[in-house]
Amino acid sequence: MSSSNKSQMKGVVIGAVIGAVVTLGAYTAFAPSDQASSAGGESSEPAKEKPLYWVAPMDADYKSDKPGKSPMGMELIPYYGNTGSGPDEGKGTIRISPDVINNLGVRTVNAAYQPLHMQIDTVGYVAWDQDALVHIHPRVEGWVEKLYVKAIGDPVKKGQPLYDIYSPELVNAQEELLLALDRSNQRLITAAENRLVSLQIPKSAIIQLKKTKKVQQNITFYAPQQGVVKNLKIREGFFIQPGSTMMSIGDLAEVWVEAEVFERQSGQIKIGTPVTMTLDYLPSKKYNLNVDYIYPTLDPKTRTMKVRIRVDNKNGDFKPDMFAQISLHTSGDESALLIPKEALVRTGHQDRVVLALGQGSFKAIEVNVGRFDRDNVEILSGLAAGEKVVTSAQFLLDSESSKTSDFKRMNHEQASKASKDMEGIDHSSMEGMVHSSMEGMDHSSMAGKDMKKQIPSAMVNGTVKSVMVAHRMVNVDREAIVDWDRPAANVDYIVSEDVDMTLFTEGAYVMFTFEIREGDFVIVSAMAMAAPEGSVNEQGEGQ
Repeated sequence: MSSSNKSQMKGVVIGAVIGAVVTLGAYTAFAPSDQASSAGGESSEPAKEKPLYWVAPMDADYKSDKPGKSPMGMELIPYYGNTGSGPDEGKGTIRISPDVINNLGVRTVNAAYQPLHMQIDTVGYVAWDQDALVHIHPRVEGWVEKLYVKAIGDPVKKGQPLYDIYSPELVNAQEELLLALDRSNQRLITAAENRLVSLQIPKSAIIQLKKTKKVQQNITFYAPQQGVVKNLKIREGFFIQPGSTMMSIGDLAEVWVEAEVFERQSGQIKIGTPVTMTLDYLPSKKYNLNVDYIYPTLDPKTRTMKVRIRVDNKNGDFKPDMFAQISLHTSGDESALLIPKEALVRTGHQDRVVLALGQGSFKAIEVNVGRFDRDNVEILSGLAAGEKVVTSAQFLLDSESSKTSDFKRMNHEQASKASKDMEGIDHSSMEGMVHSSMEGMDHSSMAGKDMKKQIPSAMVNGTVKSVMVAHRMVNVDREAIVDWDRPAANVDYIVSEDVDMTLFTEGAYVMFTFEIREGDFVIVSAMAMAAPEGSVNEQGEGQ
């Protein structure tokens, strides 16, 4: 190749290289950012932060260096460290970034003074009006010659004949009156009439005796009031004597409804407390009544107190021994500092709430609680009106805060800025966490698993203290739950319909499995056990 051709070829190669460099530089400068990053060999997605460790959602002391499940079968939660920038109230303050708060579905509500609507739902039993129940006994001995009422439940009108009796004593008393009349001795006449009256001979029979001057062998006795026959213990031909119960007549124009309330609720009931009542066979009809009487004693077996309600029954809606659904409204006029029940975290020895301090800061504090209604709980101390408390996801926040919290309130000026950094939480992996205190959680942000299927449960032994068979409720001194780090406690349980109630008798030692369902402890299986010798259950205040 000639030198001129070589020079031309070299120029072409140099030009091509320069052109490629210029083209690449222009493309890089004007290309979209994601393409530019790709061209530079870097990913457009930010690097994901690596968790410090994984923690159990219901046991802040259980940690793991890798994902998995807790001893209770719940998914472990990745732990990243503090990412919030909110205020610091000293020990126990945790900070969480806004996106994590949103993923968790944290909701808050302000504590406020409101009327506390206390409602006690229970079952009532329709009973006879004891004030209008008459027992009929004879005052002489004799034989029932004729019976005018034949069966229990027969209606009776006042003055209606009930039975005829032949009694030698009544015959003699009539003869004494006739003898006194023949002698015209007013003193003897008065004494003989008084004797007949004391033997309950009807006045009509005495008048007829004076008029006809003939002794009646059979005397007819009449109903002292209207009503129905409650019991009947005689038949024609029966021999009766003083002290025998012949029959009872009850008036159903008014009935009593007796309801039972738990011992812990007894202080809320007063005479005149409003009552709403319905009957199972008339569900559309509602009766508005009031408590008429409170019984002064407690049932030692069921630990319940009876209250009485008088009901007008002229239309016959109420039949003795019927069940009635009772709601006792014990609301007072005074206001109380209230928060929703789901905001309260109960540990058995302490009641807490999680304060929302703002800008992603939270702190668990101790509170003293008072009365409960269907939706709210009264706060006696520890909170002030207007303060925000967490009503969903509070159990997880409480478990993190409680690890270092002293549960005391502090002013911002008093809080130590040198307090230990608290871990933030990536709640995006919290599918499946279930607890009764988290029933208000926004499940729409927890994609991927059915949370309702993961119900906390535990197996434990205990001694039955009391049983309410009609309500399927038992009170048990249960032993400690090691896996949950729970001490022994005295707890009320609801017994599932699938479990045999005969297993639960006072003093019985049983092994049972219970589940936490919407705040209730429900026994789902049980087995009778032999009580260990010398065993004593440590008493506690609650689960």
